[in-house]
Amino acid sequence: MPHPIRRWAAPAASVLLLALAACGNGDATTPSPAADHITTAYELPDGAYPESLTADPRTGDVYASSFLTGAVYRATPGNPKAETFLPAGTDGRTTANGVKVDAAGRLWVIDHTTGVALYDTGTRALLARFEQPAADKPFLNDLVITPDGSVYLTDSGRPVVYRIAPEQIADALAHGGHGGELRVFADLGAAKDPAAQQPMVLNGLAADDAGRFLIVVDMTNGELYRVSTVAQAAIRRVTVTGDGNALNGDGLELHGDTLWVVHNKDNAVSRWQLGEDGTKAELRHRVTDPALDIPTSIVHTGGHALVTVSQFDKNGPYGAGTPAPFRIVEITQL
Repeated sequence: MPHPIRRWAAPAASVLLLALAACGNGDATTPSPAADHITTAYELPDGAYPESLTADPRTGDVYASSFLTGAVYRATPGNPKAETFLPAGTDGRTTANGVKVDAAGRLWVIDHTTGVALYDTGTRALLARFEQPAADKPFLNDLVITPDGSVYLTDSGRPVVYRIAPEQIADALAHGGHGGELRVFADLGAAKDPAAQQPMVLNGLAADDAGRFLIVVDMTNGELYRVSTVAQAAIRRVTVTGDGNALNGDGLELHGDTLWVVHNKDNAVSRWQLGEDGTKAELRHRVTDPALDIPTSIVHTGGHALVTVSQFDKNGPYGAGTPAPFRIVEITQL
């Protein structure tokens, strides 16, 4: 039976989603050649509306969050159908954004209305919770985990990045899972391009392999920012070369000097070469295809590039319509 779709009602979230839906249509990059193939990797349950994607580095299991229900799904290699790992409403969660599996095999799940929760992937037990700050109109969105165990999160309601330090995680686990309120690590507002036409809306973020810096996208202006994790959170705009930008940028992934950017409303995924220090980026390739149908996240696992097909514009937060079966797709030659 299809899961009933819950219409979004929170005023702050509604305003932000309308702003995101009103973003530009992106640049005029032509569709990619037919050599780029998009195929179904995993089927998701009815009403999934997936937002974020992550893979367990130990098992290859893939987890996807549901923005409109708060459920989390798990897909296992060799099985075409994903299972419901955490049902809608688990621990009071009715929406889910960023998800990430850490080096210990624990699953982090963002609820942009309350905070971020940590789960045991073996028992599915809630281990800890860190609360959304009481600041004006926060909208927690995405997260990344660096090699030292720090967790960084973006806020789309205001231009800040939060950090949960390893000692905070350990303390929360030792005291019944009570992690307290998230703490601001970096404020990107002052680094915004003075010529930017739209308010800064942070979305996806990624970290270099050594954990020296983060790359954060401002989706409404198409800018990328480098945030140092070692030099007092020093911030600078990434200089972009080549014909492209990060407009409508959603999920990011970074391995070595290769950065992938998911452009949700453009139905596109782009690949960039990043300079050694993360201050320059050159567009190398872009896949644009209606079959991506509002992609929101990307993860590479087992030699495969997997992308969520959110269909947010089909009876979701971006508009009315009838969605096709929900799925996670694989893009080859990306």
